[in-house]
Amino acid sequence: MIDDRLTQAFDRGAKRYDLLVALNPGYHRELRRAAEALIGRVGDREGMRLLDLACGSGASTQALLNASPPGTEILGLDASRGMLAQARAKHWPGRVTFDQARAGEIDLDRIDGGRDGVLTCYLFRNVPEGDRDRAVAEVFALLRPGGWLVVQEYSVAGDPAAAFVWDAVSRGVIIPLGSVLDGGPELYRYLRRSVHDFDSVDQFMQRLAAAGFVDIAHRTAAGWQRGILHTFVAHKPEEHA
Repeated sequence: MIDDRLTQAFDRGAKRYDLLVALNPGYHRELRRAAEALIGRVGDREGMRLLDLACGSGASTQALLNASPPGTEILGLDASRGMLAQARAKHWPGRVTFDQARAGEIDLDRIDGGRDGVLTCYLFRNVPEGDRDRAVAEVFALLRPGGWLVVQEYSVAGDPAAAFVWDAVSRGVIIPLGSVLDGGPELYRYLRRSVHDFDSVDQFMQRLAAAGFVDIAHRTAAGWQRGILHTFVAHKPEEHA
């Protein structure tokens, strides 16, 4: 489960979150590429039901909406009330809704499964390592048989060059900028540490396979985030009825 203190930190930073991520070159481009990767696999058809898990302030939800065909139903879930307030304050069509839920503790009776696709960006490194398999299995349960998962996440484990760049950008840009705009460095120091502490690319792909996913693929981002930001694609087999 995600620590309550981390959720509260996101609550406090929610009002400035969109500004901070907009200063990251390539942030919205990579969200768009992740959303397009999901739609490219679930198919371009009306009536799809998609889930944006850890939707934050709604940037990933907007990317998913822009990539989706007309009539697609999108549910955004996040643990942070502050982030959800920012997301809900934006203009959305009626087929986009938001709800509060914490990864690893989702009430599957309330948030019904059978989703055609799940997009989740910047979630799993915030889940403690001991709970990570449970959170991946939960996503598997939320998908219909034949559904697709796309994960976007930071990982530098096992890549010294990527770790060096991440540290340089974190210490030289992210932490100082976050301190000025957000009134304190704590959340951004945590961000730096959490990327170092997260699974390697291979380890996370193994978690996906252990949960039952197949057709698992991976690519890294362009620009300064090459080797740091990664997009994973995974398929729930049709025979899981």
